[in-house]
Amino acid sequence: MFAIGPIGIAFFGFISIPIMAWIFSAEDIARLTIVQLTNTFAVLVLTLGLDQAYIREYENTKEKAKLLKSCLFPGLILLIFINFIMVYNANYFSKLFFEKSDYYLIILLAAYITFSFFTRFLSLILRMEEKGLAFSLSQIAPKVTFLILILFVSFYKNLNFTHLFIIQLLSIATVFIFFTWNTREKWIIATREKFEIKNTKSLLSYGYPLALGGIAYWGLTSIDKIMLKTYSSLDQLGIYSISISFAGAALIIQSIFSTIWAPTVFKWINQENGIAKINIIRSHLTQIIFIIFLLFCSSAWLIDYILPNKYNDVKYIFMACLCFPLLYTLSETTVIGINISRKTYLSFLASMIALIFNIITCYFLIPKFGAFGAAVSTSLSFFVFLVARTELSIIVWKKFPRLKIYILSVLMITTSSLIIVFREYIDITFYTLSTLITGIYILVYLKKNLNQLKILLKNKA
Repeated sequence: MFAIGPIGIAFFGFISIPIMAWIFSAEDIARLTIVQLTNTFAVLVLTLGLDQAYIREYENTKEKAKLLKSCLFPGLILLIFINFIMVYNANYFSKLFFEKSDYYLIILLAAYITFSFFTRFLSLILRMEEKGLAFSLSQIAPKVTFLILILFVSFYKNLNFTHLFIIQLLSIATVFIFFTWNTREKWIIATREKFEIKNTKSLLSYGYPLALGGIAYWGLTSIDKIMLKTYSSLDQLGIYSISISFAGAALIIQSIFSTIWAPTVFKWINQENGIAKINIIRSHLTQIIFIIFLLFCSSAWLIDYILPNKYNDVKYIFMACLCFPLLYTLSETTVIGINISRKTYLSFLASMIALIFNIITCYFLIPKFGAFGAAVSTSLSFFVFLVARTELSIIVWKKFPRLKIYILSVLMITTSSLIIVFREYIDITFYTLSTLITGIYILVYLKKNLNQLKILLKNKA
C-alpha cells in the first residue's frame, strides 16, 4: 500500500509537467522550483530531526500524544519566529527568492511552509499506525489537486507566477486538511498534554544529527538549482527544472526499491547464504538500471512532442538528470555496510563529499554552460556520492564486487555528457542506433540471467 504513493506522485506529476510548461513561462516554473527548494529546506530545519525521533520512539512509548507534542512544539516556536522575520522583511526576501518585489508572495510562502510543517508530523501518525492506503492517498492528493487546478486555469489568459503559487498552495492545503481531519483524535489529545522540555532534549540528541544529514543531502540535490539561479538565469533554471521533473519518473524505481530492499537485507544478513544473495541482487540491479538508462536514452526524442519548442533542450539535459535517481538507487545497494554497522555519520560524510564536489563543478560549469553545466555537474556528483558510500561501507563492513557497478555508472555519465556536448549532431540515426543497442543488451542479459532470476524470484523468501 505504501508503494501506491510514489507511483501516484510520479504519474500525476508527469501529466502535470507538460501542461504547466504550455501555460506558464520558464521563469515562473523556475520561481516555483525556488519555492519547493525553500520549503524543503525550511521543513528540514524546523523539524530539527524530531520527526525521525518520533518514528524511532513511537513503539517504545505508551504516551504517544505526549511524544507528538514533544516533537512538534520546538519546531512550532521556530516556525512562528521564521515566519515573522520573513513577513517583516517581505520585500527583501521576495527579491532574494523571486527576483521581484511582492509582499504577497512572502505571505504565500509563509503559509506554504506552515502547511508543510504540520503535514509532515500529521502524516507520521498515519504512517506509524500503518494505514498504508490513507497515507498513500494523502501523498497523491496534492498532485491530483494541482493537476485539476492547472487544467481549470488553462482556459484563462495572462496567467503569472502568483496564480501558479496559489495553485501550489491550495494543493498542499488539501493534504493538510486531509491529515488534520483523519488524525484529529490524536492531535487534539496532544494539545492537552503538558510540554516537558527534558523529553524534547533527549529526542533532540537523537534527531539533530539526522537533520544535519538531511540538510547535507538537500544541499547535494539543490545546490545546482541555487547556483543556476545565481550564476545563470531564471529561464535556464526553468528549463533545468522541467528536465529534472521528467527524470523524476526514475524516482519510482528508487522509492519502491528502497521500501523493499532495507527489510530484505536485514533478513538475509543472518542467513547462511544471505551475503551471496545480496551480491547477486546487486549485480542484477546494476544491469537493470543500465537497461532503464538505455531505454530512456533511445526514447528521449518523444519529449519534443509534449513540450513547447522553447524546451527543445530538455531531451538532452534529461539524460544527465536521469543519472541522479539511478545512481542513488545503486548506492542503496552498496551502502548496507554503513546501515548494518550503524555508523550513520558516514552517510553524512558521503553527502558532504559529494556536495563539495558539486559546488566546485557547478561554479566552473554553470556560468559558461547554464543548465547543461548544472546537469553534468550533478550527474558527476552523484557518481562521487555512489563511490563514497560504497567505499566507506566496505571500510566498516566487508568487500564485495563493485567493478561492474563503477563501469556501467561511468558509461551512463559519459553517454549523457556526450549527448549534451554533441547535441547538434544527434538525429534519427542516433536514436535508431540507441534502440538497437538497447535491444541487443536486453537480449544478452536475459539469455545469460533468465534462469538465475527465476530461481531468485522462486526463493526470494
